[in-house]
Amino acid sequence: MGFSRSDRRLIVITVMASAAAGVTHFGEVGGTVVPFVVAAIALALLASLVGRSVENLADRLGAGATGVVQSALGNLPELFVVLFALQKKLYDVATATIVGSILANVLLVLGLAFLLGGIKNGPQKFGSEAARTLSTLLVLSVAALLVPSLTAALGSHATKAALHERNLSVVVSILLLCLFAVSLPSSIKRQKADEAHAPAERPVKAAALSAAGTAVGDDVAGTAEPTAAKPEKPAADTAKESAHGPTWPLAVALTMLAVTGVGAAFVSDWFVAALEPAMDSLGISQAFAGLVIVAIAGNAVENVVGIQLALKNQSDFALSVILQSPLQIALVVAPALVLLSPLVGASFTLVLSPLLIAVLIMAVVITVLVVLDGESNWLEGATLMVLYGIIATAFWWG
Repeated sequence: MGFSRSDRRLIVITVMASAAAGVTHFGEVGGTVVPFVVAAIALALLASLVGRSVENLADRLGAGATGVVQSALGNLPELFVVLFALQKKLYDVATATIVGSILANVLLVLGLAFLLGGIKNGPQKFGSEAARTLSTLLVLSVAALLVPSLTAALGSHATKAALHERNLSVVVSILLLCLFAVSLPSSIKRQKADEAHAPAERPVKAAALSAAGTAVGDDVAGTAEPTAAKPEKPAADTAKESAHGPTWPLAVALTMLAVTGVGAAFVSDWFVAALEPAMDSLGISQAFAGLVIVAIAGNAVENVVGIQLALKNQSDFALSVILQSPLQIALVVAPALVLLSPLVGASFTLVLSPLLIAVLIMAVVITVLVVLDGESNWLEGATLMVLYGIIATAFWWG
């Protein structure tokens, strides 16, 4: 079938974790905490398999399209989790998860990447132009996302505005999705241009890079052609150096993508079912559960990839991977939740609490200030992580 050893290992572990999640859910085994922990692990592993499946479509779809599909499908588990949370009327979990996903990437994961990459490699430089572009898009998308909240909180007719929160959220969501759609052609075109000028000195980075998202997909295609960079290495050695290359047949990749998508839906339902009893047992508030636990579980795989790239001193790709995720949350996931929430009998809006608004604005502004100089070090990473810890602590009690 074309499965590598790491593929088979991941598939076996994922099946075992998903089966364990089903047993603890239906058999009511392990009290209130064990089913929650097992379901969270299974969810993270399924997200990894979704990314692996998309990666193996790279040769057929091209780098640009692969990046788009990866970004969209990589957030499927998180989308399912929030939808099931909305179905159970856990609105605080849902809204906190959206904000928490952004915070976890721009503070915790970026901080970890800067910290570990700085300790191992010293100060790391990345393209200031790319950092500026990503930062600008992040600020604009988050600003648009906050308009309904600011209208409800600061509008001169706040009471009247509250009556139209749903309508305003729908309009903003449609416009954000339109912005995402119209940006796709230019994004793919830019990636093709990057491929034409990609350096030939990075021989085999397909595994980590293609799994990382849009910017990483560029490098996969860019490095696929210059195979003569190290002609003395046979193909077998090259395959061993790459943790996993795009070797699955098309039918296998599509089947795996469909199976993991369905599996993610089931496990997400079990995860949310175990969430409420676990919160009661551990004394965790809905806000903390969404902001920290659900957000990190839903983005675990992408987070690991970004940190790995920083450790390999590929700071440009690490920054792109880490900042692409919050962009997708703001441009795609949050608007999709607004439009899909009526299907589960809920009415989700983009109106956030004042504290969520404040920490989101603060996190984005600080992230922009940190990355605009085009250089990172371990101290900046430690500072970002400390700020994330302080924010998470503030939400522990609700």
